[in-house]
Amino acid sequence: MNKIFFFCFVFLFIGNCSLDKKTGLWTQEQKAELKKIEIKESDLIELFLKENAFLKEFNPKLKIKLKVKPKNNYSNNSDNNNSFVNYNGSLKKISKYKFKKIKNFNYYELDLIFDKENIIFFDNKGTIFKFDKKSKLIWKKNIYNKRQKKNRPILFFSNNENKLVVADNIAKYYLLDINTGELIWEKRHTSSFNSQIKIYQDKFFIIDLENVLHCYSLKDGSEIWNLPTDKTFVKSQKRLSLVITDDKVFFNNSIGDISAVDIKTGNLLWQIPTQSDDIYEDVFFLKTSDLIAAPNSILFSNNQNEFFSINIQSGTLDWKLKINSHIKSSLIGNLIFSVTMEGFLIITDYKSGNIIRITDIFRGFIRDYLLDFKEAVRTRMEPVGFIVGTKNIYLTTDYGLLIVIDILTGKAQSVLKIDNRKKISRPFALNKNLFIIKNNAILKLN
Repeated sequence: MNKIFFFCFVFLFIGNCSLDKKTGLWTQEQKAELKKIEIKESDLIELFLKENAFLKEFNPKLKIKLKVKPKNNYSNNSDNNNSFVNYNGSLKKISKYKFKKIKNFNYYELDLIFDKENIIFFDNKGTIFKFDKKSKLIWKKNIYNKRQKKNRPILFFSNNENKLVVADNIAKYYLLDINTGELIWEKRHTSSFNSQIKIYQDKFFIIDLENVLHCYSLKDGSEIWNLPTDKTFVKSQKRLSLVITDDKVFFNNSIGDISAVDIKTGNLLWQIPTQSDDIYEDVFFLKTSDLIAAPNSILFSNNQNEFFSINIQSGTLDWKLKINSHIKSSLIGNLIFSVTMEGFLIITDYKSGNIIRITDIFRGFIRDYLLDFKEAVRTRMEPVGFIVGTKNIYLTTDYGLLIVIDILTGKAQSVLKIDNRKKISRPFALNKNLFIIKNNAILKLN
């Protein structure tokens, strides 16, 4: 243990390398014209970003208006892109569904599963429950024995029209009938799971803590193929991510490798490392965002001040930026919306990797809305996740706050206390309602 702390101390002084490819400057004439425009591809101008430039605003007066058609509902999509959601509510609480407190809630990324207008989640003993739009319980199911319940299993879900796939952090995976909650089959694995699950036709895919991608049969849970990748003795609690597009599975592992796999055979198509094998600090503390499958690339960022665009065909680097974030971005049209761990909203051109605008979300509302919060809170508070609605961005934090940000200006408009100084989940939208998970309840806001 002392050796581990020694290595951590030494490597804190080792810097990361930069692979930035884009340079350019805004002219004074161009800045004068950027008071209020609608972003088009022809309007994009290259920007040179110095190291740590994400800690400063850039073009904060630039107005951005989206003309992309919003989606009606959040979906458990295979590309992981929430995109542009049709939500612009008043944020008044209309219902709450309570459950037994999840002990390790702060350490995991948990998703709500939507089945039409119904919602599926779980409690601290692994009981899965499904309730309708009026918060009325439809069914609940628990397959765990007494000893397993004491382990407080954390569950991960994926669903199609008829089936609900469940995996957990105590090495079980199983299938339920999504309409009745009845158990169809149950399996035991040699290692725990901590990743997204993706269903594709008659198969589903998941990554275990040994950094192995598994392809299982949806019919009976038998393994069709698996693909091991390099593993580390440090088991990260950051959820791993995968996307499916063009008959390929793309996934990350805990040491930062991105792999592309043929969905039918399990053959490795390409793999690209994003962290140096020589810098142990990267492995100990690496947190990577969920992957997003864009038309021609895989997009993701991490807490090592890196945002990548990887070519989807070749696995080569398209561009890389100095953006510090391990929460999922959103791709809307040709614009990438990202929020850094320091509270900056960054909008980037997807094709070129040029930054369009940087605005400081935390600065204004800390002073204007939460006068009881000291400045030290700002340095500790981090964003958890966000969605982009029709007029606003809705961002949650690990201090229990829901922040409403104007898309046009990038400035915080209001803040709502959901759970006093406690972590809450990222927001989810369904049928013009917003849902947020606390450690013991699901809130529904209109």
